[in-house]
Amino acid sequence: MPADEFAKNLYLGKLKFLKSCFEQQPAYPLSTVNTKIKTLLLNDSQTEQLKETINTLLDDVFYTISLGLDGECAIGNIQQTYKIYDTQDCLISDCGELEISTGDYFNDRKYEKEIKRIRGITE
Repeated sequence: MPADEFAKNLYLGKLKFLKSCFEQQPAYPLSTVNTKIKTLLLNDSQTEQLKETINTLLDDVFYTISLGLDGECAIGNIQQTYKIYDTQDCLISDCGELEISTGDYFNDRKYEKEIKRIRGITE
């Protein structure tokens, strides 16, 4: 699996987490975050603000962890490069590739741009 595919899967995972926080009937019925958000009894505007905040938080968390795996920042108190292999024992990323690919998805919104391109939407 190339670094770009790994980064895309991280991003898709983040989107699933975000969606599960706000679904009326969550796919994961035991979602603690979803339950806590519902108890807040927020209006639509407040819900949208919270969704934007959680989206930003998840972006920061996923992106920072990927930077840590690539050796670009510390995970906990240790900064080092980790080697990640797919199930066929192929190296996913040489140093720096994961940082670039996750930046494309989490900062430059590559996934959303791909969707717009596929749907023929121009900006």
